[in-house]
Amino acid sequence: IREWTAWQDTLDDLAAETYGECIHDLYRVSTQVLRTHEEKRFKGGAIASLSTPWGTTKGDGDLGGYHLVWPRDLVEMAGGLLAAGARKDVLRILEYLHSTQEADGHWPQNMWLDGSAYWTGIQMDETAFPILLLDLAKRENILSEAALKRFSPMVQKAVGFILRNGPVTQQDRWEEDAGFSPFTLAVEISALLVAADFAKGNNDQEMMQYLLEIADVWNTYIERWTYVSGTELAKQVGVEGYYVRIAPEDLAEASSAMLGYVPIKNRPIENSSLPAREIVSPDALALVRFGLRAPDDPRILNTVKVIDSLLKVETPHGPCWHRYQCDGYGEHDDGTPFDGTGVGRAWPLLTGERAHYALAAGDHAAAKKLSETIEAFSNTNPGGMLPEQIWDRPDLQSKQLYFGKPSGSAMPLVWAHAEYLKLRRSLVDGRVFDTPSQTVQRYQVDKKTSAKSIWRFNHKCRSFAVGNSVRIETLAAASIHWSMDGWQTYKDTPTSDTHFGIYFCDLPTHIMREGEMLYFTIFWTDTKEWENQDFCLTCGAPCLEKTRCGS
Repeated sequence: IREWTAWQDTLDDLAAETYGECIHDLYRVSTQVLRTHEEKRFKGGAIASLSTPWGTTKGDGDLGGYHLVWPRDLVEMAGGLLAAGARKDVLRILEYLHSTQEADGHWPQNMWLDGSAYWTGIQMDETAFPILLLDLAKRENILSEAALKRFSPMVQKAVGFILRNGPVTQQDRWEEDAGFSPFTLAVEISALLVAADFAKGNNDQEMMQYLLEIADVWNTYIERWTYVSGTELAKQVGVEGYYVRIAPEDLAEASSAMLGYVPIKNRPIENSSLPAREIVSPDALALVRFGLRAPDDPRILNTVKVIDSLLKVETPHGPCWHRYQCDGYGEHDDGTPFDGTGVGRAWPLLTGERAHYALAAGDHAAAKKLSETIEAFSNTNPGGMLPEQIWDRPDLQSKQLYFGKPSGSAMPLVWAHAEYLKLRRSLVDGRVFDTPSQTVQRYQVDKKTSAKSIWRFNHKCRSFAVGNSVRIETLAAASIHWSMDGWQTYKDTPTSDTHFGIYFCDLPTHIMREGEMLYFTIFWTDTKEWENQDFCLTCGAPCLEKTRCGS
């Protein structure tokens, strides 16, 4: 008790004025929950939850459960600790992340405490988040110059992985679908700008410029990739359009979010996919949380209306939100535990994210009220712990499920407690604690955009905007063999090395007129081989002549 009290005494006093329906001081409980999840033998390593979701139905064969390190959850935890003033704890987490980074720059989807990968999916936000944590720690003045220098290679390796593999993600933050996710894009672009700051600090102007250019391109294209207009859903809600949950990765055109289907996990096979344009998520609010879009941007306001229309549930304690429509990760409607299929329930951490949006929009009173709602979602008997999900239907006493109280999901969830801690800090500061300053300055104040279109093998766009230059990017040294007049004339342009494992050249397509076509192929410098395929891009509209273009 003496050691716990001594540790608590080092923290900032951010306790709520009232505890609402929670009989405990959830601020102090949350700091202890986070600290308890750190492993003593692997300092700085912390698991997602000491619990196992629906544990009464699990056997010893379920080796992982939530007893693993998710880099995203770990960074969220570090942000919560930093918000509370636990500076030494955050330094341990940064050292742990530094030591568990893979050679190519990414972190595993999740891992055992010794850093060994458990699941092997790639989630691009998990590679970007440690970069943002380092920037947040820098802003909070807990890093010495020596520490910044030591962590600099970690940033360069991580951003190199993002550049080579983004902007699409193999899995979104819910570990389910691949494609263009507004949440992942927001974290990736923010990380690129932070990395550009590090490059500037290292006097590497070329690296800084390249990072800023890519960030600007990806930011400019967010709406092309993930915003839809004129859909039936938009008409039903009475809005012009909205950001979708995720757009399919194999469609690179402006209409990508309007086309294709998104797999819906944990649902019966007959209900396992839906059109991408019909699925929305609170994930889009990350565009505000990370500073890329203003809270009063009409596209954001439209999306908020759609989110509330489809995903908001009013509980006896206040509102909570679902992850997306038709989510299958949760108890069945009769209260039986999740067994591979089910019905996704509302997540308290999403109430925290919505509170942060309210604060960003200048509504401090709404944010404070939502913080009290989160407190009421905790299990007040005995401990004041926050769950992953709450039961969002009328009481089922036979299953011990009560409307607005914890379901059988993971409890406590470190991520939920971390979001609450950051909210307490944000309320005290009067601003969102973890919004990067770089994005706000560049995209809301300076309003930077890009007049470049990027073609690469993992993003084969088939058109570019009139007036845009086209950048060809490859993962090996090459010469681009290209023509703007149907191969009547041609030029060869060598690529430049970015030192991130990416080579590029910019073609002067800004002089082309709408409807004209850029043709190109690739000669690989090291192997002295041709790609043996022609590609084409149409100025102003997608090229549909696949047999002619070979694209």
